[in-house]
Amino acid sequence: MKHGKKNARRYIVAASIGALLSAGVATGAYAGTTEEPSAPAAAPAYQPEMVKALATTLGVSEKAAVARLDREADQQDRFAELRKDRVDTLGSFFAEDGSLVVNAADAKAAEDVRAAGLKARVPERGESELDRIKARLDAKALKSAPAGVSAWSVDLASDTVTVEVNGDSDAATRSFLKAARSNGDAVRVVKGQEKLETQAVVPPGSRMTFNGYLCSVGYGAKDRSGKQVLVTAGHCIEDLPALAYNGTRFAKGTHTRFALGTRSVDMGIATVDAGNSIGLDVTTYGRAGTVPVKGSKRAPSGAALCKSGQTTQWTCGKVGSYNVSVTYTDQNGGPDTVVTGLASSSVCTQGGDSGGAYISGDQAQGMTSGGPTNQRCNGQVNSPGSSYFQPLDDALAYYGLTLNTK
Repeated sequence: MKHGKKNARRYIVAASIGALLSAGVATGAYAGTTEEPSAPAAAPAYQPEMVKALATTLGVSEKAAVARLDREADQQDRFAELRKDRVDTLGSFFAEDGSLVVNAADAKAAEDVRAAGLKARVPERGESELDRIKARLDAKALKSAPAGVSAWSVDLASDTVTVEVNGDSDAATRSFLKAARSNGDAVRVVKGQEKLETQAVVPPGSRMTFNGYLCSVGYGAKDRSGKQVLVTAGHCIEDLPALAYNGTRFAKGTHTRFALGTRSVDMGIATVDAGNSIGLDVTTYGRAGTVPVKGSKRAPSGAALCKSGQTTQWTCGKVGSYNVSVTYTDQNGGPDTVVTGLASSSVCTQGGDSGGAYISGDQAQGMTSGGPTNQRCNGQVNSPGSSYFQPLDDALAYYGLTLNTK
């Protein structure tokens, strides 16, 4: 990379996704109860704060919110069975009423979808065609970053590639929009959006430090040889530093796919030192205990989602789109960076949240990448806002990792 160490650190974000469990490094994040219960209580099916957040968002009771989450899980299972049976589908998404809508390739596939108790439609385009359009836009943006285009993504609900414009009108932006509009109504341009940035600050009191700077603790996983690694946002370990927790080293950055001003994917890993390990629970910063990580099954668009991060702590919303590309603006005057392979959400984040954990139910979803430059969350779980995260399953697949789970 071309910029100096100090400048690079401004992209590093302090955020914790859970307790770091290792001798001499950290203890449990929360104390247990003072009395032993007479009988073990059944674990709740869903994280309580997620239920509260969903109930508030929908304006329904918590009982109704649980029923919706149950319905979402059942529909996802049915969709998985359809794919196992090789029914020709083109993606799926949750509608506002909580119904999973399946894009069917043809009338026969639609019949199979309905027979499984799911809603079906035969779209004009569908996921595969939209992915091809977006790939062409990615290729153009990677040659010259369009500063006036905040993000572009496949939106299954509208059956379009949605392009979000922030108002700048540089040559690269004009050329990008011309290419986008050449696809006719397959591309939807939305104006009046904010510029984006990787949410990087260097606040005191962070859970992870290196070279006098602060960053975040991510998910724990193991590679094919059984070696333990930390999975985090790539811009958090851009210079592959040694990482410390409470002043004690526990890991060393080894790989990142993020580099300022060049083609980037916001994923990276660090090797965990012998004797240390990454916790298996996501912290909610005292709002609802901790959330166990039991897998990394990707949640469809529209599914309930919460994230843990150092600055805004525990915030919730919904999954937006996958296969999202963004243009990150360097607030320190450096070059713009196009990042591909992200997911969007309505979860509110701010500077300092990068690397924070996104989770849906007990399924890990990803790590905070960035968000609107001037966004300010209101301190509530359901703070209105938006953010972008690096899907965890893509990082696990790319590096050949197996997520550590309970």
